Amino acid sequence: MVLPVVVGVDGSEPSLHAVDWAVDEAVRHGLPLRIVHASLWERYEGEALADTPGVSPDFVTEHALVETVVAAAAQHARRRASRLEISTDVVPDDPLSALLREAHRATLVVTGARGRGPIRELLLGSVSLSLAARAPGPCPVAVVRGRAENRESRNGRILLGVGGDTAPAAVRFAFREAAARGCEIEAVRAWRRPAHRTAPHPLLVGDQAHAGEEQAAALLHGALDGVADEYPGVSVHRALVEGSARHALVARSAAADLLVIGSRRRHGHLGPQLGLVGHALLHHADCPVAVVPQHESA
Repeated sequence: MVLPVVVGVDGSEPSLHAVDWAVDEAVRHGLPLRIVHASLWERYEGEALADTPGVSPDFVTEHALVETVVAAAAQHARRRASRLEISTDVVPDDPLSALLREAHRATLVVTGARGRGPIRELLLGSVSLSLAARAPGPCPVAVVRGRAENRESRNGRILLGVGGDTAPAAVRFAFREAAARGCEIEAVRAWRRPAHRTAPHPLLVGDQAHAGEEQAAALLHGALDGVADEYPGVSVHRALVEGSARHALVARSAAADLLVIGSRRRHGHLGPQLGLVGHALLHHADCPVAVVPQHESA
């Protein structure tokens, strides 16, 4: 069964950016596109029709808005890729619940970085953040943000953050994307010098710092080597950065088309599972961010 790329829409400009990105992704991988709009109002359709001789004016207004949002998104997608297989749906639920459910039968779920309503001025809409933090494995979530040149893949580079949460699923996703786009990967692993409460001998400090860098290099190579062998045509630049991972990745995201990070999901653990680095990148990266979940034992 071929699972689609699912994109959530709400009629906002950021959601149309998400549609553009999702269309390109679906074409790239030969997948169908499913456009979803979540509307709690649809739950009350039966009540509105049953309790009144005619249809409630409020219902008519809201129903027309919902249909317009979905139709406009589909038309927008068809203009970008006329031969793409596109389906649409209006789901009677809140957006987060609807998209979490869609993730169980999708190759990828895509959202914009901001939404409609009172939260639109936030750096990141609550639905996008919660979806990235809660989506079940193995379905990745892509939050489309950044400038047009980043969203439209003009840089020829995928940025992969390799940290404690980087499972093989995230590395493999980055390599698949790079192979499909014909671009390179920049894999970044951050490390820090050990903190000292006393002033040890200078030579020991150097030895410890060197050991920390060597350990980071070993972890970086260990994360990449097995998967890299499966994609010999993908060029990989490996970078060790001393300091903050989030600062290093945000700075490099301006020259990237996609930033990929992993997020481990513990079985039996309820609630959001996204680290501080993930939060920072979803709020501040200058390019689209893909969060790839992978389950592990609690």
